[in-house]
Amino acid sequence: MTWIAVLAAAALCFAIKLLGHQVPTDWLARPRAARISGLLTVALLAALVVVQTATSQGRLVIDARLAALGVAAVALWLRAPFLVVVVLAALVAAGIRALAG
Repeated sequence: MTWIAVLAAAALCFAIKLLGHQVPTDWLARPRAARISGLLTVALLAALVVVQTATSQGRLVIDARLAALGVAAVALWLRAPFLVVVVLAALVAAGIRALAG
């Protein structure tokens, strides 16, 4: 049953992607559509990051991941290079887990 759901979801994703290619190019060239699509991408990525960071097995969890995300957000706000952001977040998460465990 699980594989049927996976295959159905894959087929649905493919169909949506195919429909996206049928949209007239002049619709996509409009400034409003470009702005919305850009903001939608950022919003979906932010939602994914928050869900993966603050939940575990369907429950809200506040742990080292959330602190690491906060440090990463501040580092990005300060325009730190991406590698520095990743290393800082990893160090914070590791430090908190070492202290807690």
